[in-house]
Amino acid sequence: MIAAIVLEDLVKAYGGMPVVRGLSLQVGQGELVSLLGPSGCGKTTTLRMLAGLEHPDAGVIRLGEEVVAGPGVRVPPEKRGLGMVFQSYAIWPHRSVEANVAYPLALRKVPRHEMASRVREALRWVRLEAYAARMPHELSGGQLQRVALARALVAGPRVLLLDEPLSNLDAALREELRAEIAALRARLGTTLVFVTHDQGEALALSDRIAVMNRGVIEQVDTPERLYREPATPFVAGFVGGANVLRGEVRAGGFHCAGTETAFDLPVDAKPGPGTLVVRPEDLELGETGTPLVLSARLFLGHAAEYRFPVGDAFLRVIGPALEGVRAGQTLRVRVRKATVFDAGA
Repeated sequence: MIAAIVLEDLVKAYGGMPVVRGLSLQVGQGELVSLLGPSGCGKTTTLRMLAGLEHPDAGVIRLGEEVVAGPGVRVPPEKRGLGMVFQSYAIWPHRSVEANVAYPLALRKVPRHEMASRVREALRWVRLEAYAARMPHELSGGQLQRVALARALVAGPRVLLLDEPLSNLDAALREELRAEIAALRARLGTTLVFVTHDQGEALALSDRIAVMNRGVIEQVDTPERLYREPATPFVAGFVGGANVLRGEVRAGGFHCAGTETAFDLPVDAKPGPGTLVVRPEDLELGETGTPLVLSARLFLGHAAEYRFPVGDAFLRVIGPALEGVRAGQTLRVRVRKATVFDAGA
């Protein structure tokens, strides 16, 4: 894999508080890698360092073979050859769609005839050719984000950076723009780094996902492996919403901390303190299993979600929508597939 981006041991702190702590990551040419994690985990700070809007306290950033940030090196944002799309659109309200998209080319003093051709092409990529003369206040949120995408792409950046670009849109528009980004990426082959806290977006779009927590990367992997083979309890809980229960393995079962609840395990596990990780679809309601009192049943259309209190947490089970099941009933829950992490994980 030819590396388009190399981040080596990046460190960044604000007011003595570490935000990014020794982060390293490589992104291949033409690859789409998402930085995924909760608010405050350091993902946007990492993206801003890559863009040149922040400078790392330590570490090195390379774009291809060029060092753009490191000891004694600080290449400014406009000289890094990057495009960036922000959460807030950042569209000039007094300029037309065409003028907004043309702005990066005007800064580079691209000849007028070439500029017009490239702007038309960029607007065609995002299906806004008919809106070139419109003003931003005449556009919807989804159309404004398309303008931002066209403006970021028009200059042919070697890397496109996307900072939560869909979070201000409603659910239907998010689905539409997600498909637009996937189609554009497939057509143009651009290297993308996508920052999001939405695991659905990351799973749908990414070649690989870097899951961040408290300034470090806990796991970098394909969406499929992250979902099926999480390396830590945090990754399991954040990607795909697995049930994460603390307790102890003994006598072939898992005993949940602070409760009388215990589950038979379908896998061998080392006796002692640990964490049980089981996805909602890997639990089964039936005639056998651990008796639990149902607190809520949520109809999902294709299935139903059942919630059971276990200590100070809820166990989520997704399965067939059973008729006549009500909150307060005792049902039996069986673990079909699970992972047990040692206490130190």
